[in-house]
Amino acid sequence: MSLPPLVSPAAELTRDEVARYSRHLVIPDIGVLGQKRLKNARVLVIGAGGLGSPTLLYLAAAGVGTLGIVDFDRVDESNLQRQIIHGSSDVGRLKVHSARDSIAEINPFVSVRTHETRLDTGNAVALFADYDLIIDGSDNFATRYLVNDAAVLAHKPYVWGSIYRFAGQVSVFWEDAPDGPDSTKRGINYRDLYPEPPPPGSVPSCAEGGVLGILCASIASVMGTEAIKLITGIGESLLGRLMIYDALAMSYRTIDIRKDPQAPAITGLVDYEAFCGAVSEPPVAADASITPGELRDLMDSGAAIALIDVREPVEWEINRICGAVLIPQSVLQSSEGMAALAPGAIPVLYCKTGVRSAQALAALHRAGFANAVHLRGGIVAWAAQLEPDMAMY
Repeated sequence: MSLPPLVSPAAELTRDEVARYSRHLVIPDIGVLGQKRLKNARVLVIGAGGLGSPTLLYLAAAGVGTLGIVDFDRVDESNLQRQIIHGSSDVGRLKVHSARDSIAEINPFVSVRTHETRLDTGNAVALFADYDLIIDGSDNFATRYLVNDAAVLAHKPYVWGSIYRFAGQVSVFWEDAPDGPDSTKRGINYRDLYPEPPPPGSVPSCAEGGVLGILCASIASVMGTEAIKLITGIGESLLGRLMIYDALAMSYRTIDIRKDPQAPAITGLVDYEAFCGAVSEPPVAADASITPGELRDLMDSGAAIALIDVREPVEWEINRICGAVLIPQSVLQSSEGMAALAPGAIPVLYCKTGVRSAQALAALHRAGFANAVHLRGGIVAWAAQLEPDMAMY
């Protein structure tokens, strides 16, 4: 649907800006007026990660005058497969600093505001108030609900995107969108799409499930396009629609999102970790969890143990603990998987970080394997403490 321009135009474009943005200026729908609106726009991007990286690069190149970046993380080598705003020399640096420097190289006319902090209930609404538009590139449900509710309270529109393996989604949410001919598509927010978060642990993160790096560019380009459309008031926004992209099938489709008239009004922020159920290692008895050092001692003692890797086969191909047997969590928790356990041996389970192995351990205990234990911290902890040269993902 067509929306009025979100941002008023800047007073003028300099000679250098005219030369830089000339390919925009000759598009009738953008022109000088639209470019002035971009110059005057203030856009806040949540996360300089997989989605935030390409979105920031293209909005900077497009001439968005002020870009804010919220991120407290540092660049890790595993980020470089998809977070293209960072390079190898940036590993260990704060992402906001790396992103700021990359933007300056692309477009010195853009002002960058870095917010080296975790977005939370204490700062979100006030931070959003300083910007015209929010772009949510976060990778967890707690932050997504926080962004949504803070945007509602700050009366700001925002562009949202998500990615997983080969698929992505994009939409625009704006509780205070201007009235129009189709009132059913106005005033939509994220809770109209997802009223409740999924059960904790039911949706793997990108770190657990993976993501095709170039998918980030596909989804981020749509997010950036939606931002430019909102700023300049051109085209039909994704407000009231969800775009779904399947990279393997190379298909795009959209579905309508309707306002739920029974949904309670958003009047304040809540504890989002509690609301979403923070995914952590499930509680287990102290004697059912062992450290890497304790596992090493157990293995050296010659005790009868069954070391079981509950990760997926693709993870097993990356690294493993010597002597382990692969039985993925979904298989282990079945009667067939439990029947494969060696009788008389102590089952010792591990995964990447300890979350999945603790879940599998609880299933074994319920099935009567009272002596089963799991490796606290998973293979990540094992490598850090005992095999620092192990390849890690």
